[in-house]
Order: sequence, then structure tokens, then C-alpha cells
Amino acid sequence: MRSLGTREADGMAENTEVPLDRAQVKKAVQALQSFLKSKSREDVLLLDDGEPISLLFSLWKIPRQTQTIRIPLPHGQRSDTDQVCLFTKDEPRMTAEQNQRFYRKLLEERGVTSVSEIIPLKTLKKEYKPHEAKRRLLGNFDVFLSDERIRRLLPSHLGKHFYATKKMPISINLQSSNLGRNVQRLVQGTRLTVTNRGSCSMARVAHANMTADEVTENVEAAVQTVAAKLRMKGSIVKLIHLKSLTSVALPIYTSDLRRGRVLQRPQEKTTKGKKNEAGDETTKEQKKKKKQGDDDDDEEEEEEIPQLVPIETPSKRPRMQKPTRPAAAKKVTTGSKVTTRSPVTKASIKATRKAGRVAQRGRRKVPGGK
Repeated sequence: MRSLGTREADGMAENTEVPLDRAQVKKAVQALQSFLKSKSREDVLLLDDGEPISLLFSLWKIPRQTQTIRIPLPHGQRSDTDQVCLFTKDEPRMTAEQNQRFYRKLLEERGVTSVSEIIPLKTLKKEYKPHEAKRRLLGNFDVFLSDERIRRLLPSHLGKHFYATKKMPISINLQSSNLGRNVQRLVQGTRLTVTNRGSCSMARVAHANMTADEVTENVEAAVQTVAAKLRMKGSIVKLIHLKSLTSVALPIYTSDLRRGRVLQRPQEKTTKGKKNEAGDETTKEQKKKKKQGDDDDDEEEEEEIPQLVPIETPSKRPRMQKPTRPAAAKKVTTGSKVTTRSPVTKASIKATRKAGRVAQRGRRKVPGGK
């Protein structure tokens, strides 16, 4: 029996088997860059803005749970013009301006220069409460970071547009001793969100101003990280494409069809096991029925086989015997009305006499004549 750790290691080893052809990847990168250069002749600002280059992952099956994979890249995939915003916690006994100055000084001491704006939680609640203010905040920045202590408070104050455009804030520990390195890895790295709504996911790995070798190295690093961190057993990656916003998807990896069959084998085994168990149960029941049948054969041989005779349906319903009651109520028809006569008892006689006396008294009190 192998331990659980060795099984998990074997599963991770199976997931890391994504053999990329570096020459094929470089050809795809060069073809994509030549396409972007040809498009930049028509629009000069296209290449200067650093159009993002992304990887499109297609999986063999849809995962059961959503997973976000952080991917560190050897070369920064964001340009120097990208704006970074940081959401911080409200420090006690500090105003919003004092809070901004406090965290600005902290970032400078740790060597962080990529953060362009610091917004405390109190400022986010007051100034960015309207819908238009949230949309404007979303369009002004490219990357959003947040203190991990307020990560759960942000969704209700940011709105659904941050998560629909996949610009949800990345949580970071501002009290870490390696704050500068962590911020650099998060800003210049990327992430892949694998959802349970489909089998395709996309991650940004480079931009148009990078060289072909830098893009190739980023692509290789991203593919190996995704294959190692996916929470699914076996070689789950089916196709990998390289594309930009305006180009077609260029294939750089295609999985073997045999790997898709390997994923179906465990399911077939489980179904076979269930069938065998069901078969065993049915055979046991059949044996029991056979034993009971052998015991009853002797008795059935002596009995005559009944003949099937058609049953005549009677025209009238058979009368049902009514339960006998000690004193049943009788119905008396007076004209068109039907009245029920209750059985005569001493209590009923007294009640009728009393009612008659009350009626006579009422007649005496009523003034007579018109």
C-alpha cells in the first residue's frame, strides 16, 4: 500500500506531462508578432499600447469546482504604463489622508514603486458608492491589489463589474518581510481562472512589445505551472492556443487522443463494478426464488388449475349493508323540503317543551294589532 503523499505526487507528476515543442512555440510567436506589426501600419497606436498576448487552454472535461491559479512569469507581462491600485485597511485613529501617507511610506521602505494609487476602505465606501464612480474606477486602473485582511469586505463595495471583467483584486500580505518581491511577482505575473461553466480558460502571458524569446519563455513557464497546479487527475490539458485580441488562435500543443480514452477508463471500471454488484444481488434473489419454488412445487401439483370464466357485471349496484345504529335519524318529506326527525328521547322532549314556553313568553311581550 502506497501512502497518500506518494499518490498525490504521482498525480502531480501525471499533470506535469505537457511536452511543448519550443520550436513550434517560437514559430507561433513570430507569426503572431508579424501579424501585429502588419496591423500596426494601419493603426500606429496598436503596437505602442502593448496589445496583450494570451494563452487559451482547452481541457478534456469540465472541472467540478472553480480554481484560480497564480502564475509567476520570468519576464514581466505588463508595460510601464499600466496603473496599479491598492486597497488598504483603515488604521485606527487615522484619517484617510494619514492612512494613505502611512502605506505610501511603507511601500517606499520595502522598495515597491509600481503602485500608483492607494485607496483606504473608508474612502472606497464614501467616494465610490455610486455606480458610475465604480465604473470609472474600473477603467482607470489595470491591476488591483488588496490587503488580505479586507479581502472579504470588498465584493459588496466594488460590485459585479470587477468580477465580470476578471479584474478582481489580488490579495497580498502587507505585513510580510518580502513585500517588494511579492508585489512584483503579482503585478508582473498572471493568473488563470478555471471555472466549472466550460472547458476553456484564458490567461495573459505577454504583450506585443516583448521579444520572441521572452514571450516563448513566458509561455513555457505558464503551461508547466498550470499543468502542475490543476486539481484534476491525469493529463487533463487537451489543446493550447496562442492569440491576441485581434488575431486568430494559433495552436502550440495538441494532446493525444489516447489520453482522452485513459480518462474514460476509470469511469468504465466503476460502472462495471456497479453492474457486477447488481448482478450478484439479482443472482442471490433468483436462487432464493428457486428454493421457494422447489418447496412449493409439491403443493401446486395437487391443486387444480383454475379456469378463466368471464365475470358478468351486474346492472345494479349491490346494496351495501348499513351499520345498525341504536337510534338512526329518519328523513321526512314535507312538500319540497326534506327534514330529518331525530329519535325521541327524554332530553329532546324537555328541550321542545322549554322552547315552547320561551316562544309563548315572547308572544305576550309583543304589542298586538296594527
